[in-house]
Amino acid sequence: MQKIQPKKSKVTFICMLFTFFILFFFFVLGYNVTNDRKLPRLITSDENTALRGSIITKDGFSVAYSQKLYKAMLDTRNLDPNKKDLFIKLYSIYTGDNPKKIAKILNSTKGLVTLSYTIDAKEATHLRQLARRLYLDKVFIPYRDKSDLARLSGMDIVESGQNRTFIANDALTPIIGYTRKKEENKITKVSGAKGIERSYERFLTPAQDAKLIGPRDVGSNIVLTSESNIANRVDGYNVILSVPLKFQTKLEQILDAKRDFLRAEEILICVMESQTGKILALASSSRYNPSHIRKQDYQALNSTATEYAYEMGSVFKPFIFATLLTEKKVNPFELVNTYNGRYKLGKRIIKDTHPERYMAAEDIITYSSNIGMIELTKRVNGVQIYDSLMKFGFSQKTDIDMPYEQVGMIPTINKLDSMTYKATVSYGYGLTATFMQLLKAYNAFNNKGVMMTPHLAEYLERNGKVVQVPDISEPKQAISPEVAKVMKRILIKVVEKGTGSKAKTPGIEVGGKTGTAHIASKRSRGYGSVYNGSFFGFANDAHGHNYTIGVLAREPKKPYYYFGAQSALPSFKAAVDLLIEEGYLIPSPVEEPKNKKK
Repeated sequence: MQKIQPKKSKVTFICMLFTFFILFFFFVLGYNVTNDRKLPRLITSDENTALRGSIITKDGFSVAYSQKLYKAMLDTRNLDPNKKDLFIKLYSIYTGDNPKKIAKILNSTKGLVTLSYTIDAKEATHLRQLARRLYLDKVFIPYRDKSDLARLSGMDIVESGQNRTFIANDALTPIIGYTRKKEENKITKVSGAKGIERSYERFLTPAQDAKLIGPRDVGSNIVLTSESNIANRVDGYNVILSVPLKFQTKLEQILDAKRDFLRAEEILICVMESQTGKILALASSSRYNPSHIRKQDYQALNSTATEYAYEMGSVFKPFIFATLLTEKKVNPFELVNTYNGRYKLGKRIIKDTHPERYMAAEDIITYSSNIGMIELTKRVNGVQIYDSLMKFGFSQKTDIDMPYEQVGMIPTINKLDSMTYKATVSYGYGLTATFMQLLKAYNAFNNKGVMMTPHLAEYLERNGKVVQVPDISEPKQAISPEVAKVMKRILIKVVEKGTGSKAKTPGIEVGGKTGTAHIASKRSRGYGSVYNGSFFGFANDAHGHNYTIGVLAREPKKPYYYFGAQSALPSFKAAVDLLIEEGYLIPSPVEEPKNKKK
């Protein structure tokens, strides 16, 4: 019995030891199975980032669009030293990069390097094919990391950001605007800073990136399956403008020549459909290239049409005259004392350029009499003037689809009851407005008293689906159709017989008003020797094509050309002629005058 007992103990010990080894084996096996040993993942994921929408002109040109940029990355430890020259040569051929530059990058760091940050989509596709081929040809070799694990990866082509491309150089600026770069999830994207890029930011911005998942191939590329697509890519809306690029650029060329001739700071013009508010062109001689903004371009970044409020001069007179008509305080044909063109207002002497002892009331507009306006404005009070100007939209935003719109200033009712303020306002001083406010208000004279909201975007589009432009304000009745009819007739008379005679165009109905305004100088604490010249009006044909047109010539320095009739009116006439040339206006036949019998 004593001999059997030790044998039994040994057997028990051996069994326990054997059981322990079995359990330890399964523990190690389970650990190795479940532990992350940094093996290459069999499943990988990828994101296809959505693009910012494009800005497209009426005639189909994508003047601003986004494209993806990629970067090429490589771990230099994976590159076979014996095949480095081959890699450099092939990479340089595919990308056009300088071989010396690539060699310098590869030799500068032992580890992960970026060969290029600005590879376009086409180059990226070709480089991925090259990377796969080089992987199979063993140009890339494994190396051992600090954990003694073998590492092997090829050349990675990954998205680095998006680039905004402006194909028309400086055309359509500043209205098209420009963008700024921003970092989002380590991807460089852009956001609107000015112009259409800014005002339609929430629509241009991409809505959703695509998310993909699937098996990986030997080149670490995702293999797409029927279950790979987790989320669809949704790009931003395209903004379709009502502006044709061809018409816009031709008008810009005209303005450039006029600016050089006048030695002006800037010439600005807008052509708008009177019945819809759609802008056919909003052109400036002060432009810039959104892709390459220089220091000397900074002044051009702000839109004069919406961000510059100024005293208007005589182009403002029709609104006071319309107020008098609305209040039934004037008969267009009554005679008004104009004091032979010389009138004392406080300490100042007011002079007319066309002195007359008496003028018919409507001729005060036709020949732009300041003295006549002073006399007529005595008939209305501050409340009547203020209410009328508010109906015309002064001191309010026009709601044009441009950012940072200014509103100008009109005097208070108390000031408008003052004789001095009332007099100066009557001929366009003592208050400020923007170019676009004037254009919108003048539209009422050519549209039965109705003001339309000016807008540059005609509609939005994404994947063939058209969406109407939101937030366009409803039309507003500024004056009655009867008053608008009288004012339209008077403005046509300005062109037929008055200060706007250079705008006459055979077969086309043209009306408008000239304006010349001193520019206040902070340095001299008064009005200096610089001026703004203006002409606002309309051009219509017999086929229902009606356009409201405004021109502002800022600070023309050519001697004797500061009057609106010399500085702004020629650009207005050139715009009308271009409308005819491009088929937007169709002149009616004009009968030749019959020879008189001797």
